[in-house]
Amino acid sequence: MLIQSTRVWLGGDFYPAEIEITGKIITRVYPYNTKKPNHDYGDRRIVPGFLDIHCHGAYGFDTNYADPKGLKNWVKNVVREGVTGIMATTITELKPVLLKAVKNVAAVKKQNPKGADILGIHFEGPYLDMKYKGAQPPEAIVASSVKEFEEYQKAAEGLIKIITLAPEHDPDFALTRYCSTHGVAVSIGHSGATFEEAILAEANGAKSITHTFNGQSPFNHRANGVTGAALRLDSMYSEVICDCNHSTPEALHIFFQCKGKDHGIMISDALMCKGFEAGKKFMFGGHEIVIYPDGSAHLTETKSLAGSTMKTNEGLRNLVEKAQVPFETALNSCTINPAAMLGLNDHIGRISVGYDADIAVLNNDYSVEETFCKGKAQF
Repeated sequence: MLIQSTRVWLGGDFYPAEIEITGKIITRVYPYNTKKPNHDYGDRRIVPGFLDIHCHGAYGFDTNYADPKGLKNWVKNVVREGVTGIMATTITELKPVLLKAVKNVAAVKKQNPKGADILGIHFEGPYLDMKYKGAQPPEAIVASSVKEFEEYQKAAEGLIKIITLAPEHDPDFALTRYCSTHGVAVSIGHSGATFEEAILAEANGAKSITHTFNGQSPFNHRANGVTGAALRLDSMYSEVICDCNHSTPEALHIFFQCKGKDHGIMISDALMCKGFEAGKKFMFGGHEIVIYPDGSAHLTETKSLAGSTMKTNEGLRNLVEKAQVPFETALNSCTINPAAMLGLNDHIGRISVGYDADIAVLNNDYSVEETFCKGKAQF
């Protein structure tokens, strides 16, 4: 199959080009109009497929629900926002719930469902700080344990690829060191760590910081906190929610000025309420949440932010059009950067020969014209 456009993202800019797809793989990239294409997208932008590595669910499904149909429906429909890979993300819950959740993700992945690829599991909690728990259920927060985590990873059949934890509650950084040496990226989150504790966590293997600015000790000019570490540590990946509700466009601009084009990661932190109208209520970790008119989700009891309903293509638009982030930096944050953080940048996150044919075709308004997952058109 051959697809082409006058704007294909190659080498950090748009060029006229034609992409040859054989099976699941990109096999050639030709000059524009070299051969007769199967699909000519005119001047629509062809970019790598988006990767969302921190998302809890959508369309009424939450990862913790452990419902196979719900997970399959999620990956089937999320391609409409250009997403070609997700990390199914848990929230803090009691052990039986989490064990069932990770087993479900492993079982569904084996079935290779239609739609976005399930890249793995992002295990958010339960080893968190009580003060900075956010919407995480406090009754299920526990002390870190290598032995317990091994139990979760066994149930997940090795699919836990990211863990969010509070390193100040990880004695001697034992779980941080274990995970970082066993193929699991450690991300500092829901943490009250000092800047110095965050530095030591990074030195003991932590690789990322979860939803920067939210659920963490804030930046102050005399006490720099986890947020200060996110902005200061040039080589450390840092997530940020780009719905312009969790952080202002100005904060997003500052974030990417600090992180540059290679270490910022856009996430949706989307909940099961994505895809529903304002006013709709759901249960999240045993607590009721409601969607606000701006698309944000809040706990009804405390009114605190609980997550988002953001679509990834809308996040890209927010970064470029509202936060004034350079397009390359914005696009990298939802393509090659998360791929690199997971060690998958040798086959996803770029339009290049030998890479998976995971591709999004964008209209000028950032709506998605078509998504290809491993070479298959999705709609």
